[in-house]
Amino acid sequence: MNIIGRRKIWFTLSLLVIIPGIISMIFKWATIGYPLNLGIDFTGGNLFNIEFKSNVTVAGIRAALKEINLEKSGIQLSGERGALIRTPVLDDKRQDEFLTTLEKKVAPIDKGKLRIDKVGPVIGKELTQKAVLALLVASVLMVIYITIRFEFKFGIAAIIALLHDVFLTLGLFSIFWWEVDSAFVAAILTIIGYSINDTIVIFDRIRENLKKRKKGEDLETLVNNSILQTLARSINTVLTVVFVLVALLVFGGTTIRYFTLAMLIGVVSGAYSSIFNASPLWVVFKRLEGRKA
Repeated sequence: MNIIGRRKIWFTLSLLVIIPGIISMIFKWATIGYPLNLGIDFTGGNLFNIEFKSNVTVAGIRAALKEINLEKSGIQLSGERGALIRTPVLDDKRQDEFLTTLEKKVAPIDKGKLRIDKVGPVIGKELTQKAVLALLVASVLMVIYITIRFEFKFGIAAIIALLHDVFLTLGLFSIFWWEVDSAFVAAILTIIGYSINDTIVIFDRIRENLKKRKKGEDLETLVNNSILQTLARSINTVLTVVFVLVALLVFGGTTIRYFTLAMLIGVVSGAYSSIFNASPLWVVFKRLEGRKA
C-alpha cells in the first residue's frame, strides 16, 4: 500500500470534505449571525426545577415537550419524581403552556416545590474566547514539545492534521445544523488529545526508522513503511473506540447524542488524518527543504 505516493489523493479528499463545511459556516454566519446551531448553553434560557407527584422518565417528558416544540430541552432527572429541565428563553405565556403540558401529559406537578430560574449562557462570549485561546496555547505547546522531541516540521504537520479534525467536525455540524452545547466543546478538546496521540505514535516510528535508515533508502519509502508498521495498531485502537461510541449513539439517549456524534466524527477523522495527512505533510515539507537547499 503506497500511502505516501498517493498523498495528493488523500489531501484532495480532505479538502473535498472540509471546504463545504467552511463554506456552510461562513454562509450561515453571514445570513443568520451564527456559524453553528448554538444550544441554550450558549444562548441562555429558563431552568425549571420540578417535583412531580408520581414517577417520571426522560422519554416521557421529552415526548410531552415535543408537542410544544421544546423536545430539544435539556432534561436531567433528580430521583424518581424530580426533573431539572433547561429550555430556551420562554415568556410568561410559554411558561404556562410548558407547565400545563407537563401536567396533562406526564404527571401532576407539586407547585409548592416548583422553582423557575432564568439563566444566562453557560459558556458565553468570554468563555468561548477563552476556549479558543486555550486551543491556541495548546497548539503552541504541542509544536514546542514535538519540535524538542522530533523536529519543527513534525510539529507543523501535526497541528495541520489537528485542524483537519476540528474543521471537519465543525463543518459537518454546521451543514446538518446539529445542536452545539457545552458538551460539544469537551468533545472537540477530547478529539484533539486523541488525534495527537495517534500521530505521535507514527512520528515515533518514523524517527526510529530514520536512525536505522539504510544508505540510499528513499525517504518516501521509509515513511510509508513506518505508517504500515503502525497501521494495525492505529486501526485496532480506533475501532475499539468507535464500537463504544456507536453503542452510546444508539443506546445512550438524546442527552448525549450530539456529544457522542461529535466524538465519533472526530475519532474517525483523527485516525484518517494521522495516517493519511500528518506524515505525508512532513514528507512534503522535507521535499521542499531539499529543493531550497
